[in-house]
Parts: sequence; C-alpha cells; structure tokens
Amino acid sequence: MTERQHLVARVKALAEALEGSEVSELDLSEGGTRIVLRRRLESAIVQEPAERMGPASRPARSRHVRPRGSVAGAPASAPAPDPTAAIVAPLTGVFYSRPSPNSAAFMQVGETVQAGQLVCIVEAMKVFNEIKCEISGTVVAILPKDGQLVQKGDALIRVKPA
Repeated sequence: MTERQHLVARVKALAEALEGSEVSELDLSEGGTRIVLRRRLESAIVQEPAERMGPASRPARSRHVRPRGSVAGAPASAPAPDPTAAIVAPLTGVFYSRPSPNSAAFMQVGETVQAGQLVCIVEAMKVFNEIKCEISGTVVAILPKDGQLVQKGDALIRVKPA
C-alpha cells in the first residue's frame, strides 16, 4: 500500500469512527502528518409547548380544566400553540452566548437573526461547538445563563419566525 493510500484509509477510518458521535472536530498529528477533520453538528428546531420555556426541561403536565360556562361533553377550546421555535442543544456541554467574556453577545433578546447565523457556543470536552440558527426571526428568549451546563435536547434560544 502506498503512503497516499494509507493516508486515505486512515482518514476514512477516522471519519467512520466519528459517525454517530457528538465530536465536531478532530486534530491528529502522527509521524509528521497532521489530519484535521471538521464536521457540522446540526442543531434541531423543535416546537415546544409554552409551559416548557424555562431552562429546566421538565415534561409539561397538562390538566383538564373545563372553561366556565361550558357544558360537559362540549369541545373545549384548545390553548393557542406557541408561535416560537426552539434552537436546541445538539450535545451536552457548557452554554456561552458570547465568544469571550469581554466580547459582545452573539445576539440579544429582541434582535433579528438570520438562518445560518451563529447564535451561541456549547463547549464539550474543550471543543467549542458553534450553534447556528436554522430559521430567520426575532429572538424572544435566551434560556440558559452563560457558563450553565445544558443537556442534549435542551432549548437554548426561542425564536419567533419571520
């Protein structure tokens, strides 16, 4: 096997090893050769009930309450759906709303964000993972505080779609 074929095989093996993991960047130096693999971890957008807008992501509990003046068996009006979308943590780590302690925040509540715009960072195992907004709209809430541990799937930012 030539040196080039060996290098290609090594890169393929490393890429396969990262499949299914939450690692977004790998920097490896071996025998004078440096291999850097970077991949984008997609953040998911989920619609959540308004009851879950707090930083603690506890399942929302629903109570069946009959509106005043309604008759048993008559259909009750459903609560209005939450018009915002959540940008969720793609992995467990520490939340940061700014690139460094002395820098301005990536965005503020009330500001307009564009799809693809960097909105925060989640640090996991000394790797800073950039979280980008998947939709354009207005930021209505930044849920965790800087330096707070967030779990995979926690809502980080609420955005009202444009």
